[in-house]
Amino acid sequence: MGYRTLTLRRSRQVKRSNLDPPKLLIYRIEVRKNAGVYTRGPMLSILIVNWNTRELLRACLQSILDHPPTCPYEVIVVDNASTDSSAEMVQKDFLSVRLHASRQNLGYAAGNNQAFALATGNLLLTLNPDTEFDDNSLDRAIEVLEANPSYGTLGARQISLDGSTQSSVRGFPTILGIAGELTGLSRAFPASVFADYRLPAFDYDLEQPAPQPMGTFLLFRREALQSVGDPAHPFDEYFPIFFNEVDLLFRLAKAGWPCLYSPRVRVIHHGGEGTKQVRKSMIWESHRSLVRFLRKHRWRWWNAPILLVVFGLVYVGAFVRAKGYDAGFRS
Repeated sequence: MGYRTLTLRRSRQVKRSNLDPPKLLIYRIEVRKNAGVYTRGPMLSILIVNWNTRELLRACLQSILDHPPTCPYEVIVVDNASTDSSAEMVQKDFLSVRLHASRQNLGYAAGNNQAFALATGNLLLTLNPDTEFDDNSLDRAIEVLEANPSYGTLGARQISLDGSTQSSVRGFPTILGIAGELTGLSRAFPASVFADYRLPAFDYDLEQPAPQPMGTFLLFRREALQSVGDPAHPFDEYFPIFFNEVDLLFRLAKAGWPCLYSPRVRVIHHGGEGTKQVRKSMIWESHRSLVRFLRKHRWRWWNAPILLVVFGLVYVGAFVRAKGYDAGFRS
């Protein structure tokens, strides 16, 4: 994309978001002077990976335009070879959005990496297309993260259509935590180590550290991403659909960049609208990704026999839930 085109698109978005066009034009020039990365105050890159959720994506993009952040921002949509004309809708109705239309569905992790590679912001928000904003939560998210410089990521309160708060924060998978889920010990002893995966006692009205909020809304510092690898390719594509954000948050926490949850930041979340289209396949993919996470981060020579038993139980659980076998995600 050339410089003139980018400036024109940003100017159109400025008009919609009631910012000052000359001020934003200066910001965009500053981006170009600093090797494609904005360095003067906060700039937000909103990254959305879409697959066959056209009308939800439309509502999501419109809600961003209706409740934009006051800082400079950009919206990047990566469409994973949708067959419902999602890409055409974005191209026609949202001229300020930067669209990357893939020819094949490479998965959520690869799609996000494509978006990160295009992003110029120093704050980067991965956002699901089945979400909407109804207030100034984008501004609030930036304020909260900027006020807590020791945190690398921010998660939000996720709201169902009936107004209730979704259980959206979990702990990092451990052998005991997963064993607790598989055996029911997590429900019998909700304050024990057997419940440290689903965290049933997590207080969603309290701003606090959160190991791994759902990837529906995650606001990252570019500085934090740089500490664990290439910020243009932060997701491990070994986890194509699920647990890619869990893996990234785990690596960030180990590098000294924990995640913060704030109930003051809220997003309406319809929930799983992309994955429910291929439910059986996604059940198997989620269980396989859990095994991949445990193998990558928890495997030790001394716990290998226990992990192998856990892996077997996880696969049995997938077979029961999916009512049969499925190969999972294939690009």
